[in-house]
Amino acid sequence: MRSLLALLLLTAASPLDAADPGSAIAIGDRRELLVDHFLVDKLSGGARLQLHPPVPREIVLRSDAPWEGNACGYHSVFQDGEIYRMYYHGGHYRHGGKPAETRPVHPWFLCYAESNDGIHWRRPELGLFEFEGSKKNNIILTPESVAAIGGDPAHTAVFKDANPDCPADARYKCVIVGKPHGLYLLKSADGIRFSVGGEKPVITRGAFDSENLAFWDPVRKEYRAYWRIFTAGVADGTTWKPEGIRAIRTATSKDSLTWSGEADLQYVDSPPQQLYTNQIQPYYRAPHIFMGFPMRYTDRGWSESMMALPGLEERLARSKASPRYGTAITDGLFMTSRDGVLFHRWNEAFLRPGPRRQGSWVYGDNMIFWGMVETASALGDAPNELSLYASEDYWQGGAVSFRRLTLRIDGFVSLCAPARGGELVTKPLVFDGGNLTLNAATSGAGSIQVEIQDGEGKPVPGYALADCPELFGDDLALVVRWRKGGDVRPLCGKTVRLRFVLNDADLYAFQFVPYQPDPARPDPSAKP
Repeated sequence: MRSLLALLLLTAASPLDAADPGSAIAIGDRRELLVDHFLVDKLSGGARLQLHPPVPREIVLRSDAPWEGNACGYHSVFQDGEIYRMYYHGGHYRHGGKPAETRPVHPWFLCYAESNDGIHWRRPELGLFEFEGSKKNNIILTPESVAAIGGDPAHTAVFKDANPDCPADARYKCVIVGKPHGLYLLKSADGIRFSVGGEKPVITRGAFDSENLAFWDPVRKEYRAYWRIFTAGVADGTTWKPEGIRAIRTATSKDSLTWSGEADLQYVDSPPQQLYTNQIQPYYRAPHIFMGFPMRYTDRGWSESMMALPGLEERLARSKASPRYGTAITDGLFMTSRDGVLFHRWNEAFLRPGPRRQGSWVYGDNMIFWGMVETASALGDAPNELSLYASEDYWQGGAVSFRRLTLRIDGFVSLCAPARGGELVTKPLVFDGGNLTLNAATSGAGSIQVEIQDGEGKPVPGYALADCPELFGDDLALVVRWRKGGDVRPLCGKTVRLRFVLNDADLYAFQFVPYQPDPARPDPSAKP
């Protein structure tokens, strides 16, 4: 009997081994951002997921060149080696009131700007197309240059194709609306000189009257596109009677030419709202997560609050062209997805219209550009920060202002807890790595502790909360260490849960990384 019992004890698995790894979420060594509830099992105390708005910085460019104007928009921005690239359409509306009437209307162009740091931007004189007798401009597309497909430079999005098998002459691509009705692809070897990639549209079912975009998904090894639709009515090349609301559709492709799997975006617990743009992209530090920054369009109608907003005279002038031009307001949203179709959309604004000031609170403002880049911090040797860009002063006078916005790296949403504390326990996970790192920030008195539990929620010996000294500081990669050190290799490949206990702190992301030995620290109590 004792021999049988001993055999059973020897062969019995621990809770870590007994838990079925197949039922756990395999996160491997990827960075996980706390932008949704995908990994969350329990929140308690004062813990919550908190959306963080970006910080407005300087105006980096104004579209005041003669070939640009007060209707410049649909920007694409990305870093390309040592150069930051920006693309935007140039155009002008005269129905914005007397200041806007001082400039003439011209055809829509696609324009290009560049920067060495993402902060100071310039218009290179490219010499490609003539405007008013001179080629000293930054125009890279005109209606005539894409006439073979009836191309519309006003509705474009440019990206660098990250597909490793992409031909060199098509390394840069431009999604453009053309005729017959649909989306076409232009190609370029240098990101400046584009040519028509094919004379037939690659996507045909949609309205396309917005910034329609595509990109290579490095995780799923396919292209993905997002474009404008209306939820009712007809909006195609022959009939324009859109009804319902502005919405977003997606599809995938293996070669960027043949697209399938069209699906309309769905949302978790969000009301139907007009989404004017989508600005969806894989997040470069966690490319399994799609991030979108749609511009929300809301027609508030005429009211006392509307009359009290800045620029009433110009607002009334715009409304003569169309009532909504005077009464619609736009702001920026934030949303994420794990599959490209079902999105968690924050219903609160990511980018508000902001304080009352001349030219603010208008339709077309707060359009976040497609793309984000890393830029140097203004705080000395502090870590880099994320720069996004957004439009201001739309319709106003003769130019749109391009404002830079900054955000902590990974800092879109945090697990946040007040001084009274709060906790998060994850769903069962399986990881790969030797150390656990946190992108986190605490106050001077705040702290974070981490407990690793087995799949059943019991503390793993040596990794319990009592074994974890309080972490404090502000860093993109704080290493979690328990009393015996930071080595988590014994738990690699096993089903675990993570318990985060916070006090006046924010946790933005976590990641299991390759093992590094614990550093040697001096003994503060040692006598000199």
